[in-house]
Amino acid sequence: MGRAFDGTEIAVIGMAGRYPRSKDLDEFWAHLRDGDELISFFTDEEVLARGVDEEVLRSGHFVKAAVLLEGMEMFDAPFFGFTQREAALLDPQHRLFLEIAWEALENAGYNPDAYDGLIAVYAGAGINSYFLSNLYLNPNFGPLEQLSILLASDKDYMMTRASYKLNLRGPSVMVQSACSTSLIAVHLACQGLLAEECDMALAGASNVQTILRNGYYTTEGSVYSPDGHCRPFDADGQGTLFGSGVGVVVLKRLSDA
Repeated sequence: MGRAFDGTEIAVIGMAGRYPRSKDLDEFWAHLRDGDELISFFTDEEVLARGVDEEVLRSGHFVKAAVLLEGMEMFDAPFFGFTQREAALLDPQHRLFLEIAWEALENAGYNPDAYDGLIAVYAGAGINSYFLSNLYLNPNFGPLEQLSILLASDKDYMMTRASYKLNLRGPSVMVQSACSTSLIAVHLACQGLLAEECDMALAGASNVQTILRNGYYTTEGSVYSPDGHCRPFDADGQGTLFGSGVGVVVLKRLSDA
């Protein structure tokens, strides 16, 4: 006999994501099903060609592995109402979150322009490595663009930008809790739905690395894996490595779904 519903149930009505070697969730699920490792490994020649210093490579502490997100430079700026200059400044984490939020709503079968209820956004982002590697001290971006760079770079604007661009009129909340950000975002979205602060909620996170794409440096006892493999819940686990990914779920109260 199944348990009785009590009105606190939340339905997942849509989702979308972008992960290494996975342009969508169908590809990602196929990799999980087949046990594929989505870590890329490089030869000495490849990392040297990518600009890694030969002395670092020969040190014995450099691991020639990375978790790569393909196509992160691809963005349909006009579709979302951006100029090419605005898109060039925009953190890829923000770009991809906007794309995945759109795809998640499409997967759920909702057009926000035709939806009468309040759609909320609860999400977080990683450190903006794009700013550090592409914008900071770049002579092509002058002092008159400081405000534009701030709006395009600060993680606090990712959710409100998505709400504005997609015409979502519910709460737009930045969530940050280190490695648990996306799960906390889902929790807060559920709370917002149950409190009737919104009628639908997007919850997720965006983390896009633009620096650790050639490999990484590790030392004995550090958190980084010494061989480039990640073995969670395994007695042979020796560490981890950091990669990129974006995911969003669309939630509604079950009674309204």
